[in-house]
Amino acid sequence: MRAALAEAAAAARLGEVPVGAVVVMNGRVVGRGRNLRERSQDPSAHAELIAVRAAAARLGTWRLSGATVYVTLEPCPMCAGALVNARVDRVVWGCDDPKAGATRTLFAIGSDPRLNHRFECTPGVLADECAAELSAFFAAVRGRRGRAPGAR
Repeated sequence: MRAALAEAAAAARLGEVPVGAVVVMNGRVVGRGRNLRERSQDPSAHAELIAVRAAAARLGTWRLSGATVYVTLEPCPMCAGALVNARVDRVVWGCDDPKAGATRTLFAIGSDPRLNHRFECTPGVLADECAAELSAFFAAVRGRRGRAPGAR
């Protein structure tokens, strides 16, 4: 989770919502990602998807059986669906997402028996640190409101 937090901090430095993710297989990080939605103007540029794409490219397969994904914020519906499709074994996240959480808070996509694959869910790992990163970012954003457009 520390590696995912480092990715989240890197996202914040770029002005992105600070969410970071890593894919781990056999004790090795095989994919890293951070939110890049604003920079890329790509609505799918979430940390989890970027990390999964990197892992798939590195491993030469989209099937990530045996992988654990660590992410600082509970995955949204899009990301949870991608994690099902990637066949990951486990998803570990920091803080719950009351607005879009799709692995426990609003939905339980990863454990839905109607789907062809399910993954183990482990919530709350370093939750306070993950939440603090998000809180600091949004406090800074709120502090900039009222300034000239584009001012940082």
